[in-house]
Amino acid sequence: MVYQAEQTRYETMKYNRSGRSGLLLPAISLGLWHNFGGVDSFENGRAMLRRAFDLGITHFDLANNYGPPPGSAEEMFGSLLKTDFAPYRDELIISTKAGYRMWPGPYGEWGSKKYLISSLDQSLKRMGLDYVDIFYSHRPDPNTPLEETMGALDLIVRQGKALYVGISSYSAEQTDEAIRILNKLGTPLVIHQPSYSMMNRWIEDGLQDVLQENGVGSIAFCPLAQGLLTNKYLSGVPTDSRAAKATGFLQEDQVTEQAVNQVRKLNEIAAERGQSLAQMALAWVLREDRVTSALIGASRVSQIEENVAALNNLDFTQEELARIEDILQS
Repeated sequence: MVYQAEQTRYETMKYNRSGRSGLLLPAISLGLWHNFGGVDSFENGRAMLRRAFDLGITHFDLANNYGPPPGSAEEMFGSLLKTDFAPYRDELIISTKAGYRMWPGPYGEWGSKKYLISSLDQSLKRMGLDYVDIFYSHRPDPNTPLEETMGALDLIVRQGKALYVGISSYSAEQTDEAIRILNKLGTPLVIHQPSYSMMNRWIEDGLQDVLQENGVGSIAFCPLAQGLLTNKYLSGVPTDSRAAKATGFLQEDQVTEQAVNQVRKLNEIAAERGQSLAQMALAWVLREDRVTSALIGASRVSQIEENVAALNNLDFTQEELARIEDILQS
């Protein structure tokens, strides 16, 4: 059956401006880091992408190495662009990144101009695109001059291969310098993608101030702390969870008694608000409009539906915020 998007897809989604740019992003974006690779169910991925767009999620976030195997998430997404989303290309924000190891040898990772340009060319081919909407430097390179990395981003925009550029996981100081270099080149930094959640608040120590002062947006990845900020771990570590997998980024030893106790107390506040813990965690990341978008992952359609429903209650009382802060500091 030919896919036709819901006509009501824009009626309930909230869209936020990325810094001082003209770019609007949905408050909830979908990342294809996990569950969209060559080892995963194509039809499940298709169902998730369709449902996300029907709910007003216009931003799909990828990277060159997403899979496994590396590159297969872009290939899967490219297939669906042809069969399902071709009529909607101009309604989509498609982002990809380069920075982590993608191929053998000295030119297959980090932040050199050689790697970034080559990687994006490969990504465009895998997705069947002439350009992406946002291209990111996925991580800072300690050995390549920042001027070279930012110069590559500027060149990519001038070549018409990306409309906007971003950076991911750069410190406050690195971000401030990247902004200065890009402004001088004439290709302003539009967005920063840091990890951020109730359990991981490093961006509050300077980075958010740099972004706000310079009119740069932010999109938080891992806002649910790899699933820790859901009801999944309230009673321990399920055998089918990320923490139970040897290769997962959330390891079982991170699900400590202290963390579980915090999660249980947070869950009580969420219940009082009429939300699941995941919904409250997303609302907390988006509080005070300091974060442009929360980047979720999903393994099934129902998770996307639950996460988008977080937008039904984004407001916190000062008492709620104080109680949450007490729990997080305990």
